[in-house]
Amino acid sequence: MTSTGLSMDVRTTAKRTVLISGASISGPALAYWLHRAGFAVTVVEKASAPRDGGYPIDIRGTAIEVVRRMGILPRLRDAHIDSRHATFLDADGGEVASVGAAAVAGSVEGQDLEVRRGDLTATLHGKVRDDVEFLFGDSIGTLDQSSGQGVDITFRSGRQRTFDLVVGADGMHSHTRESVFGPEERFHRYLGYCFAIFTMPNTFGLSRELMMWNTPGRAAALYAVGGDDELHAFLNFHQPEPPFGALRNPDAQRDLVATVFADAGWEVPGMVNAMREADDLFFDTAGQIRMPHWSNGRVALVGDAAYAPSFLTGQGSSLALVGAYMLANALATNRDHTAALAAYERDVREFVAMNQALVDNGAATLFPTTARALEQRNTMLRGLVTMPSAPARPAHSALTLPEFAAMP
Repeated sequence: MTSTGLSMDVRTTAKRTVLISGASISGPALAYWLHRAGFAVTVVEKASAPRDGGYPIDIRGTAIEVVRRMGILPRLRDAHIDSRHATFLDADGGEVASVGAAAVAGSVEGQDLEVRRGDLTATLHGKVRDDVEFLFGDSIGTLDQSSGQGVDITFRSGRQRTFDLVVGADGMHSHTRESVFGPEERFHRYLGYCFAIFTMPNTFGLSRELMMWNTPGRAAALYAVGGDDELHAFLNFHQPEPPFGALRNPDAQRDLVATVFADAGWEVPGMVNAMREADDLFFDTAGQIRMPHWSNGRVALVGDAAYAPSFLTGQGSSLALVGAYMLANALATNRDHTAALAAYERDVREFVAMNQALVDNGAATLFPTTARALEQRNTMLRGLVTMPSAPARPAHSALTLPEFAAMP
């Protein structure tokens, strides 16, 4: 097993080495804070470069403070989408209500942010690319911590390295989690929905707005994040049991979505046709990851790999940013990794639980599954037209960040 080539600090004490699997949001955020604390950080990412594109994501509450402390808040404010309104349509395409986008999203206007996912990942990567090692186009093959002195990694490329700690920041379907903690089925809480996201031409003249069509158990949305020629399209539907057979088969995914929306009105037939041709289709189930522990020995999880809250909460990116900060702070504060990982879980678990609970406290009301629930939602939307925006959900800011510690 080859060594990592440990560099030495001014006190001739070897830097602790950390391998982070995943370069989306929590991975580079964690890399930033660990580098600041004096760790030698390597990030491995199976993609060949930072991922561009992706559906817009939210940064809210405590996560705003994280990006402020990183020094990237001004850039993200410049990238803020600032959607003007959301228009809801009935089965025939008639308008039900048109309301402010912030009122629907549960965000605080003027404080919380919505940015293209690619803008956030590019900003995070740019912040750390000169300070940490990135291994693009590779991933963890095998992981062995039986020696007790570190974690021996064999990458899929064949290279071998040993690290003091390994962190899985590789998303809801984490390979790191499966390797160390077991199959995803043990930790996955299915929430009863499937969704498909893709881009299509903006032939509707939409600009900084959302249009959403609903019937019971089905939703179709077109989202223009600017005035350009591209739209984000979203097809969401209720499915009592997860369609396991389709999850790894793109053709089966397209067939399933097309079948569900076969008799749909409005612009949905054109959306289904565009989905058939899309080269960026992302299909998944709405679900959460709930684990009794986020670490095992010298391996820890962060972000969606540990506690995905689902898109229904709008808090996935915020939890990733906050979790990365708190994990890095715990490791910087405690030289012993066991104490550090215990502190991370202790300090973050309640915040995670509050945000995951949003799905049980009305966060899925935009996607009603019965005619009665749909009418109740429409009545609520009509009320929002004349009412001021609701205050931020307490869960978004339930955690106060400690000052970042210097490594002992």
